[in-house]
Amino acid sequence: MSRLKKGVTFRRLQRPYTRKSKYRELNFVRAIPASKIVRYDMGDATKKFSVYLDLISKETCQLRHNAIESARLTCVRHLEKLLGKTGFHMKLRIYPHHILRENPIAAGAGADRISTGMSHAFGKPIGLAARVFEGQVIVTIGVDKQNKDVARQALKRVSYKLPYKYSIVERNN
Repeated sequence: MSRLKKGVTFRRLQRPYTRKSKYRELNFVRAIPASKIVRYDMGDATKKFSVYLDLISKETCQLRHNAIESARLTCVRHLEKLLGKTGFHMKLRIYPHHILRENPIAAGAGADRISTGMSHAFGKPIGLAARVFEGQVIVTIGVDKQNKDVARQALKRVSYKLPYKYSIVERNN
């Protein structure tokens, strides 16, 4: 399997040309890669918490599914270690709908005779990305008032794992 390309390759918003259908002949993209994101709701979803913190994007961008999953794991690990499994509620608010494609061009000696060029290059699906706009909420964490600093630190760790800049906004319930 080939190496994962740098995030710079897919950071700008592209036109979403990702028609998925349950009928094969209506699909524009034939094969859709599986999302690496395992869960979107973590912790105790039934309990009402007094403080909710949101991670809000300051820029318009695309976030790949492997980066989102990495950030989710880091956040949940930090929260479970300090608050236990029922001391918080975390919700991912973005979903990777956009299918990333690339036109594989052969490299190396004699590759110019093998390569098919760029004429009508649609590309093969290589991953998924979530389209995020400026001011959009990415992650929401609900905790009790005394655990507010723990949740803020967890969201800060999420922002380290994701590209671009984010702000943390607090809401009282």
